[in-house]
Amino acid sequence: MSALRCGRIAYTNDLPIYAAYDEAQLDFPGTLHAGVPSELNAMLLAGELDVSPISAFAFAKDADRFVLLPRLCIGARSDVISVVLISSTPPSLLGGETIALTDESASAAALLRVLLQRRYGVQATYRQTHAPLDVAHEGGPALLIGDTAIDAEFTFARDHIYDLGRLWHEWTGEDTVFAVWAARKEVYERRFADVQACLNSLLEARAWGFNHLDRVVQRAQELKPRRPGFYEAYYRALNFELDEPAQRGLRAYWRELSAIGEIERVPDLTVESAGVAG
Repeated sequence: MSALRCGRIAYTNDLPIYAAYDEAQLDFPGTLHAGVPSELNAMLLAGELDVSPISAFAFAKDADRFVLLPRLCIGARSDVISVVLISSTPPSLLGGETIALTDESASAAALLRVLLQRRYGVQATYRQTHAPLDVAHEGGPALLIGDTAIDAEFTFARDHIYDLGRLWHEWTGEDTVFAVWAARKEVYERRFADVQACLNSLLEARAWGFNHLDRVVQRAQELKPRRPGFYEAYYRALNFELDEPAQRGLRAYWRELSAIGEIERVPDLTVESAGVAG
């Protein structure tokens, strides 16, 4: 029987989970395929992956096709650092403006719509582009994610950078969750033991990552050099555990998506239905 095909997010923010494999400390019981979040979403939906991180928005749109795996997510308690709106105009005054959206993340784009419509009462126009950074450099509002968003700190005025994690937390008091881990339902039903093995390996790899954060930071610096201390602070800001605060934030996000018509219904999210291992 072939190994399960599993996705991996191609940003430095995934290293606390995957560095153990990169450092040959663990062998993953499947094959790993790296891509930006939107690519992994599409591959999972198309049946080209069996297990993968998937954007919280994409999961909610097709929740009936997936089984949500427990204990893993990528989110933040407040500031997320790597999901930002660049705008010389405050968010509350962006009504009627055209905002450039990265095509790499569905969750971040949907969260921006939620914040503008529900928090600020703003209706804007959105334009998806491969190069939102170019729009930002030209003075237009743009949503950036991943390493490009992190680099914005060194490029744009601080009062032009709006961290979406902070905006959400200020408004709701809740965590943000941008990605969860899921298996395609038919794979989960036919190959439960293999899905469980992949999940347990990822949990073991995450534990290794946080027990050897110096190694994770060293690898991140090799891939994308940044000022001393940045990655330590960045990985402390992120949350990789789908715990109760993260689940509350996820439910709140899905409720707001439903309120603006981005999803048809709010998926069920209970501890009992959320996975294959404790």
